[in-house]
Amino acid sequence: MTPTEPEHEQHRADLHKDPARVSGMFDEVAPGYDRTNTVLSMGNDRLWRAATTRAVAPRRGQRILDVAAGTGASSVALARSGADVIAADFSPGMIAEGERRHGGGSPGGGIPNLSFVQADATALPFADAEFDAVTMSFGLRNVNDPKKALRELLRVTKPGGRLVVCEFSHPPSTTFNGLYRFYNDRVLPVVAKTVSSNAAAYDYLNESIRDWPDQRTLAAWIREAGWAGVAYRNLSFGIVALHRAHKPEAG
Repeated sequence: MTPTEPEHEQHRADLHKDPARVSGMFDEVAPGYDRTNTVLSMGNDRLWRAATTRAVAPRRGQRILDVAAGTGASSVALARSGADVIAADFSPGMIAEGERRHGGGSPGGGIPNLSFVQADATALPFADAEFDAVTMSFGLRNVNDPKKALRELLRVTKPGGRLVVCEFSHPPSTTFNGLYRFYNDRVLPVVAKTVSSNAAAYDYLNESIRDWPDQRTLAAWIREAGWAGVAYRNLSFGIVALHRAHKPEAG
């Protein structure tokens, strides 16, 4: 970083996905992150979150790890089941915002079965076979070594435990994909300048979606990491894909 670079560039990641840049970018957008996502997705983020929660199928007494949890919106949905949920994120700003909203010091006393931990998806600070289910929504794309992250998620999952990854993908319809690309290239940057504190961060969002592999490729990565029963289904015509798998039973 040189002194002559514009200030906003200090908090804009690129496709090299340097951890410090990614973390700094998300720190800056943390306070308005959820609102901005709802606006840019035209409310579809809530539908994607609900589909992810149903796929995880959380139950009381389970331990669930939500990686790249951001401010904890997805984690709250999981915790409502009564499961013990850990919301993990690489960005300290996101973790701080999540604790402010949902932690013990928040209005109403927070959610007792939800805790926040700062963590790197490629080096999770948890023991082997600790969780009944692990999930990651719109975060795997931002990791500099996503294959390593998938192996780490496998390590901390109990045999028979579930994986659910919700991530942006590529619509299979050529016509719809053209419309989607027009929205991302022409409309999203204009809206982001209006509603986000760091519009440049959403330029990176667009680049990272375009560069991210399609549904079948990500499914292959999940299998290569050691997961079994890998399957996916498209949401919103393939703008997003919901990937599911389980850890093979011991032996």
